Amino acid sequence: QVQLVESGGGSVQVGGSLRLSCAGSGLRFSEHLMAWFRQPPGKEREGVAVHYFTGTRYADSVKGRFTISQDNAENLVYLQMNSLKPEDTAIYYCAAKPFGTNSLRAEDYRYWGQGTQVTVSS
Repeated sequence: QVQLVESGGGSVQVGGSLRLSCAGSGLRFSEHLMAWFRQPPGKEREGVAVHYFTGTRYADSVKGRFTISQDNAENLVYLQMNSLKPEDTAIYYCAAKPFGTNSLRAEDYRYWGQGTQVTVSS
């Protein structure tokens, strides 16, 4: 049974930083594309960042501020978030899919965590 568990969310002021972690079991991160998504209040889920075999890809809204990284030996994926803005407030989800395109579309991902809340206040 595949399980993804996020941690590291919380409340932070504008300009602050947070590091999210996602621990996985029942699958090998080295055999999947790992991604982070978020769902702001009242909005649809959106792709934030994906880590794939040859690189990374980011949503335009987080480029230069967020960094995704992965530790395949430990089955962990991270999202370092810097220079946080109020519009980054959302529930953040870790997701995984078998190797393929480096998609940031939620419908392409098979496995999901339960989410962790990030709140950025001014």
